[in-house]
Amino acid sequence: MIQLTDITKVFDGAAGQNRALDGVTLTIQTGEVYGIIGESGAGKSTLVRCINLLEHPTSGSVVIDGQDVTGLQGRALRELRADVGMIFQGINLFQQRTVLDNVIFPSTLASAAGRISGKEAQDRGRELLKLVGLEGKEGSYPSQLSGGQQQRVAIARALMTRPKYLLCDEATSALDTLTTSQVLDLLARINEELGVTIVLITHSLAVARRICGRIAVMEAGRVVEEGTVAEVFGNPQAEVTRALLQFEGGAQ
Repeated sequence: MIQLTDITKVFDGAAGQNRALDGVTLTIQTGEVYGIIGESGAGKSTLVRCINLLEHPTSGSVVIDGQDVTGLQGRALRELRADVGMIFQGINLFQQRTVLDNVIFPSTLASAAGRISGKEAQDRGRELLKLVGLEGKEGSYPSQLSGGQQQRVAIARALMTRPKYLLCDEATSALDTLTTSQVLDLLARINEELGVTIVLITHSLAVARRICGRIAVMEAGRVVEEGTVAEVFGNPQAEVTRALLQFEGGAQ
């Protein structure tokens, strides 16, 4: 379980302070696919980066499986990030490394923590490539893959350390409709078969409808609405939710 309590994040800039998050409190249950939606600039990505402490909250607490992890540093922080995998919007594969080498890269950090050996990393990497439908691509390079295949490599890489949680920051935003559907099906299978809790950041209501059980809607750094997909989309309470639904309907 992930418990976020009164999370605030303030960035200092040339124009003054920017309050990206303003008192966000959420509970994400173990085993669910939880969506965080909102328009650009709502604070979604900043919030998800606070979960694995890529961004440290200015105030508030992050509790994972009963442990307050907000102040973790060094080895303890690296171990947390092994348990909380992340798929980035930009994919960020190493272009000069093979697909297999990209997948097993996190094992270099995990090895330092005594979690995985070199041979185990190779075996695990091949197993994950098979899971994501890329068996036989171990020796290929990212430039030889489609965008959807590259995202599958990123998913396999995020699963390398057997995380309990998987954070997906706009993981399908650069993909076409068919490829998005295929990646979402893969994430759903990972959730069901591996029991990995997924936190999905998206601006797409269609993506949230497809895979999420519960969602939170964000605006200006705050959660303005939360509930099951059916509750929130069926009876929206916040103006921003109604606007998103209206835009989705007009775009169809």
